[in-house]
Amino acid sequence: MQMRVAMISGAGRGLGAAIAERLLADGWSVSLGMRDPAKAPADLDAGAQDRVLCCRFDSADTATAQSWVDQTVAHFGRIDALINNAGILRMVDFEQGSEEDLDDLWSVNVKAPFRLIRAALPHLKQTGQGRVVNIASTDAKRFRGGTSVGYAMTKHALLAMTQAVRFAGWDDGVRATAMCPGAIDTDLIGNAPAATPKADRLQPETVAGMVAFVLSLPNQASVPELISNTRLESFI
Repeated sequence: MQMRVAMISGAGRGLGAAIAERLLADGWSVSLGMRDPAKAPADLDAGAQDRVLCCRFDSADTATAQSWVDQTVAHFGRIDALINNAGILRMVDFEQGSEEDLDDLWSVNVKAPFRLIRAALPHLKQTGQGRVVNIASTDAKRFRGGTSVGYAMTKHALLAMTQAVRFAGWDDGVRATAMCPGAIDTDLIGNAPAATPKADRLQPETVAGMVAFVLSLPNQASVPELISNTRLESFI
């Protein structure tokens, strides 16, 4: 099988690092986007360093999206998958949170993935089996009291963007999936008041395995969204 190349944003720690580790184990090459490339995960497979590229990507710096894509193509010659993992959480509702907090949520959780998809899509189409995985949330499927209205809004938007990618790239073999996990045991949610208790949270390695599974499917098995919840509730 020809070497496949995946770009992973927010790969410096947490879920992004777990996805990188899993894909390396599965034989992928990975291009890791992070604000400080010098802080690449220290525990990546030492025997796979020739399959790892670390690039600067900052959601707040618009030019870094195209630059990261260009560096990846220059280094590996192709892009087979884009995993939009970088995201932030700010508590914004009708009583708390600032306009700046809301702008930050939209900038990182929505506009940055949009830029990356726009830059990477021509390369994904060239492979005939390109993949886009957007790390959304169960908050993309419903609203639950006590959570951030602003965060939920951006994750709903990311879900819509995933559907748009499917339409934009379908005829060229591009398939897109919105991963909608419940609470993951990372620094993102920390000790947020409404968060799932730590003992009940998903592990990053579990969600990384789900990403790897979606990437392994053929074009004929398109998964528009994949929900993995930590609690009992219904989704429409």
